[in-house]
Order: sequence, then structure tokens, then C-alpha cells
Amino acid sequence: MRQVPSYLLIGNGRVARHFQHYFSMLNLVYTQWHRQQPLSELRQGIEQATHILILVSDGVIEDFIDEYLSASRAVLIHFSGSLVTEKAYGAHPLMTFAHELYDRAQYQAIPFILDHDAPAFCELLPGLPNQSVRLHKSLKPRYHALCVLSGNFSCLLWQKLFQTFEQELQIPASAAHPYLLQQTQNLLSHFPTALTGPLARGDAATLKKNLSALENDPYQRVYQSFMDCYADLVQENKHEHF
Repeated sequence: MRQVPSYLLIGNGRVARHFQHYFSMLNLVYTQWHRQQPLSELRQGIEQATHILILVSDGVIEDFIDEYLSASRAVLIHFSGSLVTEKAYGAHPLMTFAHELYDRAQYQAIPFILDHDAPAFCELLPGLPNQSVRLHKSLKPRYHALCVLSGNFSCLLWQKLFQTFEQELQIPASAAHPYLLQQTQNLLSHFPTALTGPLARGDAATLKKNLSALENDPYQRVYQSFMDCYADLVQENKHEHF
């Protein structure tokens, strides 16, 4: 008979709170510990755990393992998308975690990106119904850079639009919601053709006007960098099809 897993979740940040909520929904047995609690509770949790999730900042994961978990027989898992270590298995949940908790369907839809040498998902995170794919650990830095570039950096662009709409142009941020939703839908439907606007059209006059309108705005440099990047991509595509 397969052993019933007993989880210990280390940390009390946003990801830890989300997975406590998810584990509760799945009726999984778990305890939680963070640094505001006595070390005696950590030791007790370690003794009882079959699986330990180390949900703390990347820079302290290995030190925490060395200090507290080196003698543990539990399966050690971290959720970092960029950390490469032999001290614990990596299982990165490919999702952004807001302050608000999600419903069960949202959690179950999260794919996990596993280290190539990690155990099977059903052994690594037993009781979770999520899908998983494997990634060689040597590719994790590039993988995580792409996640940050697409998710976090695009967030800055939308925050800029919403804030400027409301504070400078007196347009409610909600007026741009259909634009955002349709752009997202276009990407989901067929991402290779989702780009529209002056870059896609090669409209140099409009691009020049846009740059001028962003004079003395830090985002002018961002706009210019996208123009330069896209020009390089166009050149690469020409060479590939030559």
C-alpha cells in the first residue's frame, strides 16, 4: 500500500499561503513552519514529514537545507524556477501568485516544470492532480529569464498604461480591459500572428511619433529597445529564409 504523504511547508510568503490553501482543498495532510515559530515545531514537523516544500527566497534555500534538513529522510522540494542545486528537487509552478487566493480549478491547471533528474511527479508531489513537464537543469536560467521577461515585464507595461490613463489622460483604466483581454486571447489562439500595430506594419512614421510622444519618459528607452529588438528579429528571419 502506498504511504499517505505528510507535507511540511516551510515559509509564510505568498506562494506558501497559496499552497496551504490548495493543499487544504485537496485534503492533503500538511503542517507549516516559518521563522516566527519556535524551532521545536520545525524539528517536530521534520520528523513527521515525508515531503518537505522549501518555499523561501532562492538565496536562502541551500543554507536552510544545510542548517536544518541535511539529516532528514523526507523528499526535499523547492519551487524556484531558476535555482540549480543538488540539495533538493526543483518543481516550479508555472503561474503568477496574486494576493488573492484562487479556486481549485485554477490551482489544478498549474503545470509544474520538474528538474530532469527529479522523481516522477506522483512521487515528488503525491496527491496533486497537476500536469508536469521536465526541463534539464542546465536550461533553467534561460527558462526563468523568459518567464520574467514575458510575465513580470509585460506587467510593468500594463501598469504604465493603466496609471497614465487615469492620472494623466483622465481615462478609466477599465477602458483598456477589453484591449488587454483581446490581446491575451489573440496570443492564446495563435501566438505567431498576435503582434499588430506599427511594428508589425513597418510603419516608421508612427513609430517615430510614438517615440517623440514619450520624450523625458523612462519608457521611451523601453519603446526604442523593442524597436531595435524587432529589427534584429526581422533581419534574422530574412537570413534564415535566404
